[in-house]
Amino acid sequence: MTHSILTKARAYCEQRGARFTPLREKVYALMLEKHGPVGAYELLDELKETETGAKPPTVYRALDFLLDIGFIHRLESSNAFVACHHFGCAHPVQFLICDSCGFVTEIQSEGLEETLTAQASQHGFKISKQTIEAHGLCAECQQDIKGH
Repeated sequence: MTHSILTKARAYCEQRGARFTPLREKVYALMLEKHGPVGAYELLDELKETETGAKPPTVYRALDFLLDIGFIHRLESSNAFVACHHFGCAHPVQFLICDSCGFVTEIQSEGLEETLTAQASQHGFKISKQTIEAHGLCAECQQDIKGH
């Protein structure tokens, strides 16, 4: 699956004239392999295994690019990042974050964006970016609690 997403990402960048450098691709590939949020320094440690000269600015520049092009999202509450598998469309972001195991699920809530936009408008506010994070327990962690 990672290979097909990377192929799609390369084509997406090429169509937009964006430079998907080998280092940016490597950071994105590392993120695609994760099943939860990852911090910049965790990425740096993994990157150093193949890129010995990698430094924090290297990772942060790659993350900035990936955020700007929509390949990843930032989890504001934990300052961590998750890969986005359906880039290429502007979409509001909502996450379900398990406080026990750290698993993150990106969801699209029907009507949430319209409701939020309407309520903001009533207050004379224009939303430029929307990220909603809901914290709780995933189904597996709930089962673990019930089982004990």
